[in-house]
Order: sequence, then C-alpha cells, then structure tokens
Amino acid sequence: MSSEPLLSLENLSAHYVSQQGSRVVRAVDEVTLSLSAGGTLGIVGESGSGKSTLALTILRLLPPAARIVSGRMMFEGENLLDKSDTEMRHVRGKRIAMILQDPMASLNPLFSIGNQVGEPVRVHEGASRANAWKRAVGLLKAVRIASPETRVTQFPHEMSGGMRQRIVGAIGISCEPRLLIADEPTTSLDLTIQAQYLNLLRDLQREHGLALIFITHNLGIVAKMCDQLAVMYAGRVVEQGPVSQIFSAPVHPYTKALLGSIPRMTDNRDHLTAIEGQPPDLASLPPGCAFAPRCAMAFARCRVEAPPEFAVDEGRTARCWLAAPDAEAKATMMRSSVA
Repeated sequence: MSSEPLLSLENLSAHYVSQQGSRVVRAVDEVTLSLSAGGTLGIVGESGSGKSTLALTILRLLPPAARIVSGRMMFEGENLLDKSDTEMRHVRGKRIAMILQDPMASLNPLFSIGNQVGEPVRVHEGASRANAWKRAVGLLKAVRIASPETRVTQFPHEMSGGMRQRIVGAIGISCEPRLLIADEPTTSLDLTIQAQYLNLLRDLQREHGLALIFITHNLGIVAKMCDQLAVMYAGRVVEQGPVSQIFSAPVHPYTKALLGSIPRMTDNRDHLTAIEGQPPDLASLPPGCAFAPRCAMAFARCRVEAPPEFAVDEGRTARCWLAAPDAEAKATMMRSSVA
C-alpha cells in the first residue's frame, strides 16, 4: 500500500485581486497540509481566516476575482493545478465532493429531490434517468431519510433544515468520492439534529472509506470527529498536528486562546474568555506575525518578522517564534523584549 497522502497541499496561495490590481487579499497564504486516505482533518479559525476559500481552492471553484498564485495541490498523485477546466469537472463530485454550509445554496428549488440526488450519477457514470432515480432512493435511505420513495418526488422547500442537510450529504456521496469536504455543515441545525448528523457523517465515512475535511468554528465538533487539526489565522495555517496533542498541549498563542475560550461545566469564571481585538484586514496585514497585535505573548521580533513553520514534534508544526527549536535563544529574546 502506498504511503503517500491522498491530498497534499504545498505552499498553496490564493488571492483576491481588485480589477485595478491595487488591492490584494491574501485569503490563502502559503498553506501546506496533507490528509491520508480515510482520515479526518479539521480546519478551525475565526470568520475570515480563509477556511472556506481554502476548500474552494482545492476544488478550483474560486470566483472570478480570485486566483491561485502559487503552490501545488496533489490529489491521488496528480497535481490538480495542471488539470484543465474540463478535467476538473470530472474530479468534482466524482472524486472530491463538498457539502456547503447552507443546503439551500446547493439545492435548486425548481427540481425534485430525486433529480438533484441522481444528477451526479447521470453526469459522472452515465446512468439512465430510471437507474439514477433508483440510486437516489437508495442514497436517501443511506442518509436515514424516512419514506425515501415519497421524498424523491418532493422539492427542497418541503423539507426541514435537517433533512435538507442530509440530502446534500446524499448528493456528496452519490458517486462514492475519495474526499468529502464539509464546510460548516451543522451551523443551521439544532443540537439534537446536529449530533445525529455528525454520527451520520462518521458512519458514512466508515462505510465508504471517505477522507473528510471538516471546516468548523466548533472545537467540540473537532474533538468528536477529527484525527488531525489545522488552525488557520489570516489565511495561514498557524498550527497543525494530531487533535489529541494540540488539545492537550497547544503551542501557538492563537490556538491556546481558542481553546481557552471554550466554556466548560467546571468553570468558576464570571464571564467567558474572549480574544481581544479583531482579525486583521487580509489586504493590509501588519508587519511580522499577523496575530502579534492581539497576542499577549508577543515580543519585538514578532512585530517585524513573520515566523516560518517550525517542527514542534513528529507530525506537528507551528508558525510562532515561541516554537523555534533554540529554547535558549527564545528565552533571551523574551527577556530583552517588552510584550
């Protein structure tokens, strides 16, 4: 069996550029990540950190104002950036699928559920309309929708939010892709339905051998669903590694702040912990580390020089001067600097 990852991103950058070229938004900046077949990668960060843009970059579905400016995207040994638009249409839905945050943005109100769930099978596998309809019924059963024979004849507005989310999940797995990207798929669900949907995703992953990228704000979901974690801030991955290690011993101050903001039943605090300040404007990033203006542990070097990725441990990296391997040098820098 090959030891190569299913998906490998190497120094991937995608920017939004104004028509005059005077404003450049570094939405994804030098991202390096990998995901093994059957594994689950969680991507977390505040709104505007680049999570959804990264997902759209992988699928090459960026809007016209955005462009991939550098890097490589290796999937099953092929660089997706070398593929033509026609070739990418055969990849999307068949080998890589995506569940969007708002299911109503994925479902067409004018077409029945059966037509929409069966469409990828017709496009990618050449199935007849009758066979695609039968597959649609089976897929609705797979995502635990009651009375699938009736539901396939109905329309999106006749479904609850939880059912619509299951339906876009059925569309996602219809052609048995190798990789499924779920972008905030539980945001619109109440807690009971959310728990059911997460269990469903995990069962589908196990049954179909899917690799899963789970984009979320919810670190509790990451703890439940994911093996690996990547923390994004200002378009960059600032820390990544196994979920258990990052949760037990975070390295980057931003990761520590995110974990510290989670409310716990044992807390005796009078108020929730918040991260001071606001995320930076990606078109006008501060010099040095982008998190430095909000970081209580920042010292002089943080404000003038952006840190590279440091290896913290096997399979773990962090973009922070505090993660530099020379501990003595770090201590000297901190003693000679004022936070």
